[in-house]
Amino acid sequence: MDVLTLVENIGEAPTAALLGLLTGVIFGVAAQRSRFCLRAATVEFARGQLGDKVAVWLLTISTAIVWVQGAQALGLMHSADARMMAVPGSWSGAILGGLMFGVGMVLSRGCSGRLLVLAANGNLRSVVSGLIFAVVAQMSLKGVLSGPRDYLASLWVTSGGRNLDLISFFRLPEISGLIFGLLMAVLALIIARKNRIGWTRLVFGAGVGFAVAVGWVSTYALAQVAFEPVQIESATFSGPSAHTLMFFLDRDAVLEFDVGLVPGVVIGSFIASLLAREFKFQGFDTESNMRRSMFGAVLMGFGAMLAGGCAIGAGVTGGSIFAGTAWLALFCMWLGAMATDFLVDQRGPAAATA
Repeated sequence: MDVLTLVENIGEAPTAALLGLLTGVIFGVAAQRSRFCLRAATVEFARGQLGDKVAVWLLTISTAIVWVQGAQALGLMHSADARMMAVPGSWSGAILGGLMFGVGMVLSRGCSGRLLVLAANGNLRSVVSGLIFAVVAQMSLKGVLSGPRDYLASLWVTSGGRNLDLISFFRLPEISGLIFGLLMAVLALIIARKNRIGWTRLVFGAGVGFAVAVGWVSTYALAQVAFEPVQIESATFSGPSAHTLMFFLDRDAVLEFDVGLVPGVVIGSFIASLLAREFKFQGFDTESNMRRSMFGAVLMGFGAMLAGGCAIGAGVTGGSIFAGTAWLALFCMWLGAMATDFLVDQRGPAAATA
């Protein structure tokens, strides 16, 4: 059944939510089985290692780039129409928000996407941190923190009323994005081979990148047939976490892609953990760890909204369409995470793995 048929049968808003659900289920299954996590990759890299976590992260972002750039070459999407590209980007937000998010995800021992996956696997620590992340994200979007976020984001913005397309800015041929993704994938596979990572995990790692492409292509297809304007978007967990929270709290909330995405991730990860017999209830070890995780979730919630996306939204989804502020935010997330690991974890007790 194609998107047009879905729209005719169930309407535009339910179709958008269903596409979000599909994207989320694919992401949830793939992320759970591959153990994809930006926080884990940055910590590994900060400690001078190019191990399995770096390999999986590189494979995820590279396959996302390959799938998305390939889809664009085939006319299945147009990145210039994406919400992230169609509005001004914030350089100051990418820098400050990216650094805050990087610090927060190390303190919380997982980025927002990873926390969602772990929560569906029975990790109560991630449930608490994830809820705090969603509340702070909503406060930063429309609540008491929206003022400071708007001010910081307005300090330095992209010119021309749009985000910066890195491929166009450097006057590169359109195929260069696809080539760049393929080269990154080769590097990821080389590192994976050195670490003897099984093909199953690699396939699921690539599946996370595929989920991002599914989101872009499906919302673009919906936008082509919908009567009302539709946001062309894909996986991210800052705005969607806030929107999903409000959907269940506000009687007037409407269905949209975001509202389907988050439950989809939970469903996919939960099913994958059950099939792998990895579902297990876990809680905080100590009071200090609880305080640390909660503070980290606050930093991630505000940082993600300021940066224009989380580790997935900016780091993979935005990176796959070469949005300038997304790549800057990703770079700053790495810097913030590596600095925090060095100053907090490497000088104290060894960090627990996600």
